[in-house]
Amino acid sequence: MSNNIQLHKNDLPDDLKLGNIIAVDGEFMGLNVRRDPLCLIQISTGNLDAHIVQLDRKSYLAPNLVKILSDENIKKLFHFARADLAHIKYYLKTDVKNIECSKLKSKLARTFTDSHSLKTLIKEFANVDVSKQFQTSDFGGELTPGQLKYCSNDVIYLHKIHDELDKILERENRIKLYRECIKFLNTRVDLDLALFKDDIWSH
Repeated sequence: MSNNIQLHKNDLPDDLKLGNIIAVDGEFMGLNVRRDPLCLIQISTGNLDAHIVQLDRKSYLAPNLVKILSDENIKKLFHFARADLAHIKYYLKTDVKNIECSKLKSKLARTFTDSHSLKTLIKEFANVDVSKQFQTSDFGGELTPGQLKYCSNDVIYLHKIHDELDKILERENRIKLYRECIKFLNTRVDLDLALFKDDIWSH
């Protein structure tokens, strides 16, 4: 395992300093929040590092992690934040504060394509072709080096991706529209948890 990938059991260490802008991602057993448990949270400071927390699924007690996620002074960079936030709220019982989402940014900025996957964004902005071999693997048990590498890839490029997407949004005068979408994100998560999956704005 690379020295830049650190696996932590149950919670982040007490003395870990991550800075005020972190990339965050979660791994679950599926996309049904109530059925498919949250297994991992991975965090990167943007320095090609990854801190992977393997949660205690009997208690989900992770006070250090929860403190960081709920801290309004720490910006959290996600990709498809909607799914991560729903699992975090349901299992860790906290609202994540100060959120950015690269999937929302990409859909508003990159209107020349319908491909907004993280793999696509990493290739476009970091010129790295990452493997998604372990995307559908079992994250509920012992983790393999391949799984840990996959998890780290989900966060270590997000700082770069967000920076580049911000430039496009600013250039195309869509940053204000993006900000308004972000304000609604926690409400969209609450709708998901209340099982309103359809677009309530549609006819």
